[in-house]
Amino acid sequence: MKDWRNTLITKERPMIEAMKIIDTAALQIALVVDDARRLIGIVTDGDIRRALLKGMSLSEPIEKVMTVDFTVARPGQRNDDLIALMKSKDLRQIPIVNGQGEVVDLKILVDLVQLPGRDNWVVIMAGGQGERLQPLTNDMPKPLLRVGRKPLLETIIENFAEFGFRRYFVSVNYLADKIEAFLGDGSRWGVDIRYLRESWKMGTAGALTLLPEHPDRACIVMNGDVLTRVNWQHLLDFHDAHHAQATICVKEYHFQVPYGVIKTDQHRLAGIDEKPVHHFFVNAGIYVLEPEILAFIPKDRPSDMTGVFEELLRRRCETVAFPIREYWMDIGRMEDYEQANRDYHNQAEDKGGQTERP
Repeated sequence: MKDWRNTLITKERPMIEAMKIIDTAALQIALVVDDARRLIGIVTDGDIRRALLKGMSLSEPIEKVMTVDFTVARPGQRNDDLIALMKSKDLRQIPIVNGQGEVVDLKILVDLVQLPGRDNWVVIMAGGQGERLQPLTNDMPKPLLRVGRKPLLETIIENFAEFGFRRYFVSVNYLADKIEAFLGDGSRWGVDIRYLRESWKMGTAGALTLLPEHPDRACIVMNGDVLTRVNWQHLLDFHDAHHAQATICVKEYHFQVPYGVIKTDQHRLAGIDEKPVHHFFVNAGIYVLEPEILAFIPKDRPSDMTGVFEELLRRRCETVAFPIREYWMDIGRMEDYEQANRDYHNQAEDKGGQTERP
């Protein structure tokens, strides 16, 4: 039973605590209250991710990111009225406060009305040869390499299926028969899997031109060598909330220069920055595309997703970046593959050997 009381937090607590509440309380929100449990702000997953994009630290207090312009309802309001209010304001949760402003309950839209499952398509790019992982990939496609007890593709499909995604397209080229033989039609996961068969190397975006029909809503496109625990609901909510035509997922990357960096003013020494750390957001290989974006992908030549986004920027389309704060690993090199397996085994040890994936 989800207990709304687990969402309460005070404004001086660090952002990382609000993030844990959002993840573990399973109610997708943190309610910021004062000492008298009066509601003074709310924090959602989107608030946390926008703060990360601004370069804020998770140690900073919640007060800096909480939303103070929020909607509440009163005790005793009918469910029909709550549903209408939440839909009119595009809300998934609404706090219930009494006349003194104290939180007495939290209503969740999905608990009030049966919402339809996600009909967004998932496209997984699995046609690469995985040359940097040879000899492992000499006779095995990279997406079928095992991390822990399962092939990578199986973990990807299961993660999406947990969120209700039912329709999948998998692009295949190198050792395509092995991928198709393993995944089949998807029935063992209760999903529908079809294949985009590349007769030549089409790039990370080119296979989208092989879709047999046009999607009627945004689709998620993901590289088949990415292992992640991204919350797909949060991703689509973020995409929708920003009215984006295309969303690119990004992961923060740290690089430390192993030397003291010298600053000069002509011939004079101006300073020494000892082993500075640089922070970047890198492409995480996961995207959300509205249907109209597919028209920008050329059919007669290879096309990579980075080129597609460059074209969208040139056309001034609404593109946004979604920062991944969950586990993420691009298994492109041998050291990445070995690290992913270490992560799996470390988590298994932490959970007494009862885990299935990182």
